Amino acid sequence: MSFTLLFDTLKNMFKSWDKVVEGCLQTVGGVKDVATISCIPAIFSNLVNVLLMFAGITALAIFIMGGFKLIHSGGDPKKLEGARMSFIFGLVGLLIVLFSFAIISIISHVTGVTCISKFGFGCQ
Repeated sequence: MSFTLLFDTLKNMFKSWDKVVEGCLQTVGGVKDVATISCIPAIFSNLVNVLLMFAGITALAIFIMGGFKLIHSGGDPKKLEGARMSFIFGLVGLLIVLFSFAIISIISHVTGVTCISKFGFGCQ
């Protein structure tokens, strides 16, 4: 896989600030696309995307580490238990991250306050 494909994928993953918050970027003193204070929700949205990517990559690394531990355990019960715990910790960590977003989504649909599932500083 080429680095160009990786960077294009990452670039497309992050939303343009003006698409997240309408009117976030303005022209000031002839300079186009100047970020204003209303861009903070867009920055927060992109930060959450980065953290989700990091959580997924970390869980994958823990799974791979558990696989190496399993392969190199040589039948030793202590090492097998360590490998099993690596798999469990990776899975539990990933589930905590995913369920936190699911809980927010459920609360927003049950209460009818859908703006809490979007990144912003208040409901209009």
